[in-house]
Parts: sequence; C-alpha cells; structure tokens
Amino acid sequence: MMKDDADVVLFEVISTGRLQVGRATLNRPRTLNGLTLPMCEVLHDKLVAWANDPSIAFVILDGAGEKAFCAGGDLHGIYDSILNNETGHAWDNAYTRRFFEIEYRLDYLIHDYPKPIVVWGNGIVMGGGVGLMMGASHRVVSETTRFAMPEITIGLFPDVGGTWMLSRLPGGTGRFLAFTGAQLGASDCHFLGLADHAVESARWPEFMAAVQAATWHDDARENAIELDRLLQGFALQLNEPGPLERHYREIRRACDGHDFHAVCQAIAGFADHADPWMQKAAATFLAGSPGSARLSFTLLERARLMSLADVFRQEYIASLHAGVQGDLQEGIRALLIDKDRNPRWNPATLDEATAAWVERYFEAPWPLGSDHPLENLG
Repeated sequence: MMKDDADVVLFEVISTGRLQVGRATLNRPRTLNGLTLPMCEVLHDKLVAWANDPSIAFVILDGAGEKAFCAGGDLHGIYDSILNNETGHAWDNAYTRRFFEIEYRLDYLIHDYPKPIVVWGNGIVMGGGVGLMMGASHRVVSETTRFAMPEITIGLFPDVGGTWMLSRLPGGTGRFLAFTGAQLGASDCHFLGLADHAVESARWPEFMAAVQAATWHDDARENAIELDRLLQGFALQLNEPGPLERHYREIRRACDGHDFHAVCQAIAGFADHADPWMQKAAATFLAGSPGSARLSFTLLERARLMSLADVFRQEYIASLHAGVQGDLQEGIRALLIDKDRNPRWNPATLDEATAAWVERYFEAPWPLGSDHPLENLG
C-alpha cells in the first residue's frame, strides 16, 4: 500500500461496553468514494480481521461526505491499464486482473460474512457501491439514495455480482435495470427487496449513538435481531410508490422473455412514454453500448441458476475480456477522459451484437492448464 493510500478507508472501533463495533468509512468524497484497488485491499483485510476478532460484534460500512456511499469503481485506473497493455491480450493487463479479483473477493466476503454488516446506502450507490451493499445483512437506504447499475453507458455490464442480483429479480425487471441503468430511490429498493431498512439521512447520527448505547452479544443472530429493532425505531416512512413500482406490470410485460431483440425493441419504445423516468430509461438504453446489452442479456440468462461463487467467476472472465475487446475503453474515454459523450461503439448496432459474437466473453484468457484466479471462492 502506498503512503498516499493510507487513509482511503477510515477504520474505527466503537466501544459499546464489553463488545465493540467495527466501522469502515470509504474516504474519497471528491470522487464520490469510487473504489480503488488499495481501498479494496485494505477493506478486505480489515473485514477478515474483524470477522476473526471475538470482541467485534458487527460491522458498519458507510461513505464520507453526503453525496454518495460509493459511485462505482476506479475507471481512470482501468482506462490507464488498458492503454498500457502492449499486447492487447486480456491476461496481460495485470492491474485489471488484480483489481477485479480483489474487488470480487471483497464483495463475496460481505455476502458470506459471519457477523452482521450494516451498509449505509445514502446518496449515490452505483456499480461497485452496489457490489458492497447487496451482500450485507442490513442494507439501509435514505431519501437521498440513487441506486443503479449504469454500466451500459461505459461499455461494461452489471458486474460485482450484479448479474446474480438482477437475474433473481422478478422476471424482466433485472433486464430492464441492466439495459437502462435506471436509478431507484428508497421506495423502489424496498419494493424489489434490494434494501432492508430506510432511515432519514438526518437521523443517521442518532442511529450511530443508539448503536454505541446498546448492549451487544456474542451471538451474531441476536445482534442481527437487535439491529433490526434499532433500525425500525428510526424508520423512514415510504408512503409513495417509486416509478418502477408504478410501471412494474408494464416493465415486466416488455422485458420478461428470451428474445433479445424483442426486449430491446420494447425498451426503445418507452422513449414515447408519458413518464419522464421511463423516457430517460429508454434514452440511456438507446445511447448505450449494443455489445453491453447483448453481454448483459447473456450473463443474466446464464446466472439465474448458478451459485454466487460461480457467477463471480463468470463475471471475472467477462470483465477481463471487456478490457481488450469490448467497448469499455471507448466508453470511459467518452464519459470521463475526453468528455465528449459521443462513444463510437463496436459493434455499432444491436443486430451486429449477435449471440455468436458474445461467446468470446466466456473463454478463459489465462494460460492453458492454469486454475481460475477465483477457483477457491466459496
């Protein structure tokens, strides 16, 4: 770890009497707490240490600043590593290999954690932030939450276990979210089962004070129950349905099927919808990467009956290929480097993004006879 990376995640141990609570705060508010490789490394190692520390009752994970829990991954670092890959082979991009391996191990650890983890999904929760949040035992949103998997806009796909999550949503909704990057608020997160609790952002300090004042136990289940009780005491009332819930039946009818082009055509048709939220979803899809749409569709189809560990292994292969033969470099260039917002996608059309074309994303890129880097996951 470089010296400049020493405070990218702040760690605190909150004394509550006999037991303690571990708190990890993502600390890059200027970049909306976007995940870097050093952040993933230090957070992974600390979570492992806390899991094995009997004095730690549970863990709280949040983000510095008021705008975001975590807006995604280190796109600038990935972009530079793609440019510096002289051979153009997926396995030769050492940074991307390491970044996705550690990030996916961190996300899987949260899913499989032996103690409760509370994630405060306040503000922007996108991409890598979703990966950190979805496996937590207590996923908490607020009135400011903007939850999305917008990878189609940069030529990637909903990774960090996103294809596992989206494939298990009610038919069609996962495809809709993957294809459109549509943002969900607290109400829709609850409606889809993507959040467990909602707390008004101004009351989060009260909840933290209640955590410190409470008595915690050696038994993880008892602590999970007590956390539910505490969070319910600060519950934000979600009286109005969100836009996805309002259009739920319509979205399911449009997107629940195995015909890729039929789903694409239905989402494109939302451009003329009366609701601006649906119009924006269609516009994002139409401007997004056709290759990402096909890849996301295929990954969701395959992930539905796979274990979480197998999904991470599948996503890892696809992510490495995205760094050399997909639209990821061009998408990052257009959005963050040149900022012209005019990506030149390849394939350029949905018709060119065929089922045969996408098969390249499922071929192991490492030397013959080598094990999958995530072979021991799970």
